[in-house]
Amino acid sequence: MTPRDGSDVHDNPWSDLDRPPLNGTGLRRSLVRDGGLWSSVEVVPATGSTNTDLVARAAAGTADEGAVLIAEEQSAGRGRLDRRWSAPPRSGLFFSVLLKPGEHEVPVARWGWLPLLTGVAVATALSSTAGVDTALKWPNDLLVTVGDEERKAGGILAEASGGGGVVVGVGLNVSLRADELPVPGAGSLALAGAKVVDREPVLRAVLRSFERWYVQWCAAEGDPGLSGLQETYAAGCATLGRSVRAMLPGERELVGEAVAIDADGRLVIASDAGREAVGAGDIVHLRPA
Repeated sequence: MTPRDGSDVHDNPWSDLDRPPLNGTGLRRSLVRDGGLWSSVEVVPATGSTNTDLVARAAAGTADEGAVLIAEEQSAGRGRLDRRWSAPPRSGLFFSVLLKPGEHEVPVARWGWLPLLTGVAVATALSSTAGVDTALKWPNDLLVTVGDEERKAGGILAEASGGGGVVVGVGLNVSLRADELPVPGAGSLALAGAKVVDREPVLRAVLRSFERWYVQWCAAEGDPGLSGLQETYAAGCATLGRSVRAMLPGERELVGEAVAIDADGRLVIASDAGREAVGAGDIVHLRPA
């Protein structure tokens, strides 16, 4: 049977009727337009990592800003600290986008806001389209509530690419069932009670939301205050106001209360030694005593 986007899929794309394949032609028709951010949309049946593939294309000069690469299945998806991300075919959204903020006069010093911008865009889209409240764990996790438990349903990874670009990848569990969870603490939109688990309207909403935020941010030359990004991220950040443990480079550990997101997108932690802005590290939300 020919899949809806006309691509060659090695397995029967309708083997799981609850998980139909994405319609690449329809996505291109609805997202690619003159003057818009998205320049191309491609759906592939499987790959190791959409980020790796798109970084390579950017380095080779074969991808323009606004290129979107989506995989129905990833075998070597990566998160921060090179953690692996995998899920059954067509159970989630696994995609990467190529951005060139320097062409919009955004200083390199502000590019660190891109993962946070992506989180805001995804959370905003999921709230309006799927009816799921998505919280943001600094710096790149997407959290949903399953029962009364906070669980990770998605992640974001930004990587520099050739030609002054940045590739931002998103992995989001959509229809993943309880018996398919890679780890007990994982979640999905379906498990969180989403009213929509059809990936196409969810993906369209996410990419349109991303375009709005990215254009607004670039128009402000990456200023997180003028663009409204800093305030919106802080409002949706589940890390703020929590006791946290930050595992920092050099095997250093910092325990305290997460009190703010500063103008550089860093997490400000108040501890007995004072306040410290953390730009990189692994954050653990500590349970209340």
